[in-house]
Amino acid sequence: MQDRVLTSEDGKDSSQRTQSRVFPSRILKFLTLFVVLGVGFCVLATYITWYFNLRAIGFHALPVIKPCVVEEQSELRRWIKPPPSLMHNMSDEELFWRACFAPQVQKYPFKRVPKVAFMFLTRGPLPLSPLWEKFFKGHEELYSIYIHSLPGYQPNFLPSSVFYKRQIPSKVAEWGKMSMCDAERRLLANALLDLSNEWFALLSESCIPLYNFNITYQYLMRSRYSFVGSFDDPGPHGRGRYNPRMTREVNITQWRKGAQWFAVNRKLAIDIVSDAKYYPKFRDFCRSSCYVDEHYFPTMLTIESPHLMANRTVTWVDWSRGGAHPATFGRADVTEAFLKKILKRKSCFYNDQPSSVCFLFARKFSPNTLEPLLQFAPSLLGFK
Repeated sequence: MQDRVLTSEDGKDSSQRTQSRVFPSRILKFLTLFVVLGVGFCVLATYITWYFNLRAIGFHALPVIKPCVVEEQSELRRWIKPPPSLMHNMSDEELFWRACFAPQVQKYPFKRVPKVAFMFLTRGPLPLSPLWEKFFKGHEELYSIYIHSLPGYQPNFLPSSVFYKRQIPSKVAEWGKMSMCDAERRLLANALLDLSNEWFALLSESCIPLYNFNITYQYLMRSRYSFVGSFDDPGPHGRGRYNPRMTREVNITQWRKGAQWFAVNRKLAIDIVSDAKYYPKFRDFCRSSCYVDEHYFPTMLTIESPHLMANRTVTWVDWSRGGAHPATFGRADVTEAFLKKILKRKSCFYNDQPSSVCFLFARKFSPNTLEPLLQFAPSLLGFK
């Protein structure tokens, strides 16, 4: 009996030991399966996350790259387009420095239509503006306008006018003094900010055009020379104004005289604005009766770029009446015969060849000449 009991207990223990061995095996399989599934799920989740993140990056790639391209284009436009407004806060020193930037690569990486900058040096109003409006009409892509008037002058041009908001920051300019040359350099510098401007014509409020826009434009664009009056005057009003203290930069044989009204190409415009060699000498030693505006540019350019100058102006004036200033014409002077007389002058050379067209502009015309000038413009001046 005791042996059976013991055997029974032994059997019971054996069964329990067998069950204990089976139970951990099942748990182990279950855990293994759980781990495998967990690892697989993690791998799948990682792949899905990576895949959709990549797609998201791909979708966002274009907006990220696109602004870079736009920024690059806008950067180029910032250099090649003129300022949206002519009014700015730059000092003359800052303006001249900025205006003298010049590309060294001759071929432009964009479509460039060369323009003529018409620069009006005035005291205030432009009484002959209706005549100029007719001159410019229909040629908006080929010209630009800049006006230097007395500080504080408020023009009243309508928004439809070609002169609307064409004022530049200005300072007082006095005849015969360096401030007049400063004003001319200021006009050039502002016009140089527009890379499309290739020619620069200096005009006054009393100037008129003698030909239509097409003739004027082609005459300048095809010229190999800039038009700056420059000649050697041995008399008291020429060499007699020379100051020996300028000898180091300018000797008396280089001293030149000429009218201040010029038309120059871009190369000479930059030379005028960037000059720091001759400017101090003329400022300090060409004063009072020297009349620096008649000598500074002609002398400097004759020394530096004589091969680029025609040594004549394209602005006609009449000195036959004598005096310190040319003749001023009134309403009674403007007749058909008078205008034809100006147009038929033939004593000049153009691109080293005799030419029947010597002047593009004329001065000095008073405000009351506007009506007869408008009357003769279609038949004699060639614009309506």
